[in-house]
Amino acid sequence: MNGKIENLIQKANESLNSAILLVNEGYNDPSVSRAYYAMFYAAEAILLTKGLKFSSHRGVISQFGEHFVKTGIFPKELGEKLSKAYERRLNGDYEFAFIFSEEEAKEIIEWAKNFVGNVKDYLAKERYI
Repeated sequence: MNGKIENLIQKANESLNSAILLVNEGYNDPSVSRAYYAMFYAAEAILLTKGLKFSSHRGVISQFGEHFVKTGIFPKELGEKLSKAYERRLNGDYEFAFIFSEEEAKEIIEWAKNFVGNVKDYLAKERYI
């Protein structure tokens, strides 16, 4: 299981780094998508510590809240940012009239940095990575 967790954290790191590169080059919409995926992969990784795997994004988001926010391991804000990033990613990917500003994209990247950092700290503390 630790190998899968480590792989997901690597994907989270790569997605976060990609988001930063993209926004710095002016590609705001794809940067938001990559920032969200960084959060999603980190959430998948931490759910594996409970033996949980889900096939849908909503399932991952819901169960992150259930197992890690409602239990007090992480603050409510972290779960809310994951959910908001998902909604923003959907807007950017599927609402063709929706365009992210650089400021909006950078804000979501900050959410992702915070989310991934918190998950990595927890996984390290619990000796999963």
